[in-house]
Amino acid sequence: MMNSNSRLDTKDLQRVFLRSFTLEWSWNYERMGSMGFAYAMAPIINKLYSKKEDKVKALQRHLEFFNTTPHVSTLIMGVATALEEKNSSEENFDAKTISNIKISLMGPLAGLGDSIFWGTIRIIATGVGTSLALQGNILGPILFLLIFNIPHVILRYYLMMEGYKVGTQLLGDFEKKGIMDSITYGAAVLGLTIVGAMTADMVYINTGVTFGVGEFSSTLQSVLDGIMPKLLPLGATFGIYALLRKNVPVLYILLGITVIGILGSYFGILVP
Repeated sequence: MMNSNSRLDTKDLQRVFLRSFTLEWSWNYERMGSMGFAYAMAPIINKLYSKKEDKVKALQRHLEFFNTTPHVSTLIMGVATALEEKNSSEENFDAKTISNIKISLMGPLAGLGDSIFWGTIRIIATGVGTSLALQGNILGPILFLLIFNIPHVILRYYLMMEGYKVGTQLLGDFEKKGIMDSITYGAAVLGLTIVGAMTADMVYINTGVTFGVGEFSSTLQSVLDGIMPKLLPLGATFGIYALLRKNVPVLYILLGITVIGILGSYFGILVP
């Protein structure tokens, strides 16, 4: 059921649900699913905000980096919808809360969603569909699509509705207990922690530079690892962050990384 004081109705949430299927249609390496997320939130933003500048700020807020398993993304959309509704009706509401909570939910949901859909349901659907397809049975591809998509669509719709409901209820409880600022701060810290962990786990830079002769030779990589493991990935991350702070276009940064990677590999400076 919708909150009696809500400015939104079930049809509004259903619009977001339907638009959520476009999450990966405009996927890109700069902000990944941000354009799809903003597109899904557009009907809500248009209804909640009357001033153009408020609509612009809301759309810019949802054009920030976003990436999670698309099948469970509606939970975040539902929560974001509840937060936008609160932001539109209260002058003292901190809009940064919306971004912080989105960031804090992306990582955990991605891990859960990937394991359920990519690691389990897809395998089951592929097994059933392939076994029938190899026998020349037309039900093979049909069952593959049904087994994978029926639970996906049902869960996607359910999470949208529950995300909004939970978001609304939690906001009310947080405000009564006066812990909204603590939640916002905690969400921001969690989000930054996830980003830091991703840097150590997903950025790979190794150097093949050696110095010394014979048995006395050593590698620069071993020296750097002795100082601090993953020192090169950390330095590269901070370097890219500095470039972004100076408003260097992301396309130029990606081209630079590509050129450095090719030349570094060719001359043996960088190794797999």
